[in-house]
This record gives sequence, C-alpha cells and structure tokens, in this order.
Amino acid sequence: MRIISYNTNGIRAAIKKGLLDWLISNPADIICIQETKASKEDVDYKAIEALGFETYWFSAQKKGYSGVAVFTKIKPSLVQYGYNKEQSDFEGRVIRLDFGKITLINAYFPSGTSGDERQTYKYQWLDEMFDYLNELKKTRPQIIVTGDYNIAHTEIDIHDPKGNKNSSGFLPEERTWMTKFLSNGFIDTFRFIHPTTIGAYSWWSQRFPSVRLQNKGWRIDYICVTETLKNNLLDAKIFPDVKHSDHCPIYLELKPEL
Repeated sequence: MRIISYNTNGIRAAIKKGLLDWLISNPADIICIQETKASKEDVDYKAIEALGFETYWFSAQKKGYSGVAVFTKIKPSLVQYGYNKEQSDFEGRVIRLDFGKITLINAYFPSGTSGDERQTYKYQWLDEMFDYLNELKKTRPQIIVTGDYNIAHTEIDIHDPKGNKNSSGFLPEERTWMTKFLSNGFIDTFRFIHPTTIGAYSWWSQRFPSVRLQNKGWRIDYICVTETLKNNLLDAKIFPDVKHSDHCPIYLELKPEL
C-alpha cells in the first residue's frame, strides 16, 4: 500500500502546473489531497478517474477555501465525510476511508497564521481531533492520519527554530500537542525511518521565491500511523523536487493488513 499526502494549495492551480502528468507516473495507490480549494464539479475529475482512481471529495462550504480529497486505486469499504464537528465540517477538513482493517484519516489541520481567533480555533480543533482519534482507536486500532498538520514538531523540522519560536506552527503549545499525540500510540513515519535527517522539509513560504531554492522550509506534513502498524512500515519519503504547490508530497509505503 503506497500512500501520498499532498497539500496542493488549490488543486486547479496544481493541475495547471502539471499535477495530472505526475499522477500518470503512478506515484502511489492512494493520494490524499489537502487544500483543494474546489468542489469535485470544479475540477476535471474524469481525467483523474481515467488513471484508475476512484475520487472522494469533501469540500468547504465557502468557495475556494480549504477542502480535502482522496484518489484511490484500492476500493474503500467505507467513506465518511467529516466527523460531526460543525466548524471543521463546514470547512471541509476531514475525510475518512476504511480499507479492510485499516482506517485512513485525511485531514487539513487549521492554520493560526491569520490571527488570534484562528489560533484559538486551531487549539480547539487539535483537542477535538485528539479526542476523536482516541475514541476511534477503540473500534479501529489500525489508523493512518495523513495531512497538513500545520505544526513543525521539533527543531530539526524547521530551518530556523530560534527565529520562529513565536510563529504559529512552531509555538510551544502546538509542539506539546504533537508530542502528546505521538505519545498516545501514534508514530511519525518519516522520523521512524529517518530519525536524524535534517533539512527534510515539506513546505516553503511563497513570499520569498528564494526560500525554496535555499531549502529554508518547515516539515509540517505528516503520515502518522498507530503503533499497531509499526511492523508494517516499509518506507517513508519526502519529494521536495515535485513542485505544483508551496508544499511537496510526502510518501509512505506499508505492508497492508486487509
């Protein structure tokens, strides 16, 4: 089972930059997209489905905002749109697909960069997601949580930890939540495979074009799995040379238990 997680920062813009050509290269069996900024009807989804994917979309009610989607060559046994949290579901942040024993959660975590109100909501959302996953584990112990978490966890996950100590995405409270999450039965798969690798980032600011060239980035995209899947992990990678977005795709390969 090969999984990609990718914040496209607007899937229509990403398609114009060659996303479909990249999908033709068969990078994974399951592609988890965040920040679609579009509904299914806004996109040439038939071109995606012609590549052998079934597509599932959960879009924000606000046009051109947020939204998640999953393209899969493996047929799911269940698809659930949202998770009964009004604001999160209004913003199209979570979609769940079950593949046999495995549950996949594709999530676009809120950003707090636009101000205190959104930062407060981000903390609320993190608490809600933590509780949701804890409850879900009781009946679905094999869980994969893919997505843009909008949190750089440790100092080796960000190019300038001292300069960003007061920046949303690297605040102590956010990093503490990430530690709590990983201490509660989840594995950061990239760090499991590459525990000491530095300079491995998945997002670069668009405000300064040289930032990506100089690799001054943040690792804020993750594919985390429950510890029950630890022995299934085969490989984890980041693809910084794939450039349809200010993020890049991240990759997990695991031996499935279907």
